Amino acid sequence: MAIDHNDPIFRTDTAAARHPELMLSAVLHLMSHYTANAAADGGCVKLASVIERHLKALSALPELAPVLRATCQQLCEQWAAVVEQARPPQERASFLARLIGRPRPTQLAI
Repeated sequence: MAIDHNDPIFRTDTAAARHPELMLSAVLHLMSHYTANAAADGGCVKLASVIERHLKALSALPELAPVLRATCQQLCEQWAAVVEQARPPQERASFLARLIGRPRPTQLAI
């Protein structure tokens, strides 16, 4: 999944950047909600995506201990796989459908 680094979670001037324990606390809370709800309805892709973004942002914080950054990076990759598996497969249009859906070139009147 592509990460939008313009997302406020990645800005270094946020309170979470000054206090990474807040973001770590938040992601642990989100992970526990995902786990609790996964048994009932199979998990929420949006929640898994938010968890992945939090872990990615944590892994990029230089203030965080190296072992925590590495752990967050590994977990981020695992959550990215969860997000990819949970997404519905996109249908690929057939050649004929793409050809029919293509706009026709305009003809110039001479």
